[in-house]
Amino acid sequence: MTNLNILYEDNHIIVVEKPVNVLSQSDNTKDIDMLTLIKAYLKEKYQKPGNVFLGLVHRLDRPVGGVMVFAKTSKAASRLCQSMNEGLFHKSYYAVVKGILPKKEDTLIDFIEKTPDKKVLLNTKNGKKAILHYNVLEEKDNLSLLDITLETGRYHQIRVQFASRGYPLYGDQLYGKQDKEQIALYAYKLSFPHPITKEVLTFASKPAGKIWKLFSACK
Repeated sequence: MTNLNILYEDNHIIVVEKPVNVLSQSDNTKDIDMLTLIKAYLKEKYQKPGNVFLGLVHRLDRPVGGVMVFAKTSKAASRLCQSMNEGLFHKSYYAVVKGILPKKEDTLIDFIEKTPDKKVLLNTKNGKKAILHYNVLEEKDNLSLLDITLETGRYHQIRVQFASRGYPLYGDQLYGKQDKEQIALYAYKLSFPHPITKEVLTFASKPAGKIWKLFSACK
């Protein structure tokens, strides 16, 4: 069982760091997932009989690690989802891309369509608007460390938007197809209003792994 790195917990929410290569929720692989892990933790900690409620509010791709919040009550889940729909969730990522970008900060806008078989099509008439903002933090060995803020949360958005411009993420075996390394994408910061108190909470963590050690910002 994976040990949980719990960043915050109260009666309404629990904020944890999702390890890389762990599912956000179960799928047909039956591999371990965050919902199952946290439910087991809550059941044991509070000696709860029967099923434990835990609301999945947002997801991270399996290979991507970082900060996630889960709801411990249905009321909290509803309000967190409402806050997300209102654009009150702010997610920041570190990413390492291959190449040196001509603009050191920019906004990328595309239209992303996810097909029923989970293929991603870019800038189609059925695509949904995808917006992100980035800043180049460091450059080394023809690699660029980016600080990315998502304005929308489309399927594989960061990976697709940069790969389509010729700057695939390091280790992205789906859109980069260049190396067999762990993908260099990490959700390092999450801010949102508490579902009950409305206080804006911010949580952060740092990525681990050899690629991140190249850059001082991640140490």
